[in-house]
Amino acid sequence: MESPAPAVRPLRILWTMPYLPWPTTSGGKSRQYHLLRRMAERGHRITLLVQSKTPLDDEGRARLEPLVEQLIVLPRRPLKHPLTLWHAALSPWPLLTTVNGHAPALADRFEALLAEGGWDVVQIEHSYGFQPFEAPLSRHRQPFVLCEHNVESQLGVATYGKWPWFLRPFARYDQWRARRWERRVLAQASAVAAVTEADARVMTRLSGGQPVGVVANGVDTRAFAQVTPAVGSDKVLFVGNYEYAPNVDAIEWALTEVFPRLWRQRPETRFIVCGHALPEAWPRRFTDARIEWRGYVSDLTGVQAEAAAFLAPLRFGGGSKLKVLEALAAGLPLVSTPEGVSGLEVVDGEHAHLGGSAQGLAEALAGVLSQPTQARALGEAGRAHVAARFDWSASAAQLEALYERLPTLHRLGGVRGQGVGPLAANEEVA
Repeated sequence: MESPAPAVRPLRILWTMPYLPWPTTSGGKSRQYHLLRRMAERGHRITLLVQSKTPLDDEGRARLEPLVEQLIVLPRRPLKHPLTLWHAALSPWPLLTTVNGHAPALADRFEALLAEGGWDVVQIEHSYGFQPFEAPLSRHRQPFVLCEHNVESQLGVATYGKWPWFLRPFARYDQWRARRWERRVLAQASAVAAVTEADARVMTRLSGGQPVGVVANGVDTRAFAQVTPAVGSDKVLFVGNYEYAPNVDAIEWALTEVFPRLWRQRPETRFIVCGHALPEAWPRRFTDARIEWRGYVSDLTGVQAEAAAFLAPLRFGGGSKLKVLEALAAGLPLVSTPEGVSGLEVVDGEHAHLGGSAQGLAEALAGVLSQPTQARALGEAGRAHVAARFDWSASAAQLEALYERLPTLHRLGGVRGQGVGPLAANEEVA
């Protein structure tokens, strides 16, 4: 059950993101949207500054504008723009940073917002989106919160593993650039948020010892509470954003190594693959009729109710996986690698079945599919675990606790202090 929001002093927050948080086609977008919603419910007054590769549509506007005082959306130049390619090859910054950086219009708008003053909190999402804000923050001596969803420099195998051999030296160079950039950004932040304790320990080392807090991923437990999985249906589900390299690796490993082993034991099993940006080449490469290519599904509860189990064959990634939290919240029996449940405090055999190899995952899936009574009990234990520990309201409270580290809030009496600082009038921007 969701706990009521505590009474806190409303804050004026300038929040930046390198993508629109709606539609929630990825774990990062889902995290951003639900945290925005919870922080707005708790009374905080938010200006959201976004650089987006896609334009803001009517549905996105309808979803986001009620949550914020100002919604400012600026376009990001195309990935194959000559300036992006030039900087990607020659910049001292890593690839993702150059894609999202060198954005004068974004930097100028951010500078103008800082000049308004009166901000209790300035929050930057992702170190790879930090470059346009670095100089304005320094000029205004503005403390800020940095929220990291992964340790980007540790995603190397998944990100670069499929590059052609002649680009591998550049891949190693880009990983080195990423580690150096992370150290630079983490060292400047007044407070840092990681998604898991494991990521927080790595970021503490990268920052030179600066403490890093945890703002865990959550799930809208109410949205999935009524799902009844089709235990006994022999359908296995995976959901992911395929612009994210670890999800691509997960599907390709599942279809080349895990399912061939499972099909030898249970040939009738079907695999439902859902998610944003599903590669067009996959249906041509993996032609087995037992694979159902669904693509993006706006309401997951329907497809969750078709499935007997959820498979999370993730070998890389860091952070915690929102798709796994959502599957657990829906009561789906979960079979996963240890990486797939990182940061979720899942106990093997109690909340899920874990396997570190393709053979181990295939055997675990065969067991779940062949024992519906035990599978149903496993799914309900997973649902109870998530309901007790992972709700977005708890994540919002963790974020507020992190704000207490900011020197601006110490001067103003903290999040739970009395009174409100100066607030700007509402401005229609986007």
